Amino acid sequence: MNKLLLIDGFNLLSRCYFATSYGRDEEQLRRNSQGLCISALPVVFRKLLDLIHTYRPTHLLVAWDVKREDTSRKQLFDGYKNTRNELPSPLIDQYEALTHIFREIGVAQLALPPYEADDLLGALATKWSREQNSDCFIYSNDKDLFQLIDENVSQIIAVPKRGDKVYTKADFEAEYGISPTQWVDVKSLLGDRSDNIPGVPGVGEKAALPLIQEYKTLEGIYEDVDKLDTRFNRYKKKLTEGKEFAFLSRELAQIIVDIPEITERSFETLSFELNPTAWNEQLKKVELNIIIP
Repeated sequence: MNKLLLIDGFNLLSRCYFATSYGRDEEQLRRNSQGLCISALPVVFRKLLDLIHTYRPTHLLVAWDVKREDTSRKQLFDGYKNTRNELPSPLIDQYEALTHIFREIGVAQLALPPYEADDLLGALATKWSREQNSDCFIYSNDKDLFQLIDENVSQIIAVPKRGDKVYTKADFEAEYGISPTQWVDVKSLLGDRSDNIPGVPGVGEKAALPLIQEYKTLEGIYEDVDKLDTRFNRYKKKLTEGKEFAFLSRELAQIIVDIPEITERSFETLSFELNPTAWNEQLKKVELNIIIP
């Protein structure tokens, strides 16, 4: 049976980079004989190989973000991701090296403005679930992607010191008490500091999830805020004052799954088969001590 593995490219690369560069100056990072920084690349490839051997995908794609200035969300809200620092140059260098290697070894990858990697993952996962009705695994630690989980789509999250945790639809519902499609409404209330999505000021984790568990959607909450259950009394004024932020935040947090370029794309372009010879040749060129038998 066909199986799709989707990789959030910058999520994987960034985590590997910062894990291997922690406490080190840029000049202390591992470089090859050509001077290319390769500190994160061995970790990236070992993780990718682990995922391939574990999930045995017949189809594979790595999705990349575009520059934040080129995204539709930045056009909607100028403050979007303004709190993020510029990426370190050694990380950018490894991104460029990684995309080149992927091209050479036949790993499909995609970046498509004005969409972000989340949108590409969402559009592909949704299309796969509808058309193939078989397993799709998304590898990313970005919990915004929880909203994509369904009967066929699961998310793999790395848990420190515990390995990977796979969230199926049943796992998600058991842990959070809502359906994955309701997750975006929880995020609309919470906001997201890393993306500078405002959410409703003063409404935190203790209230956001229980509100959606009780009232199902933002519309359900705002149908009559004054008549919310008494356990939410302290949040009524905050919800009223933050209503505009709540709906703006939902628009920012909602993953776009209707992308014409992906709707028209054939999954044949994502077909994958591990070619050890090609992989070993490319990994040797950048002096990574990884040999695939």
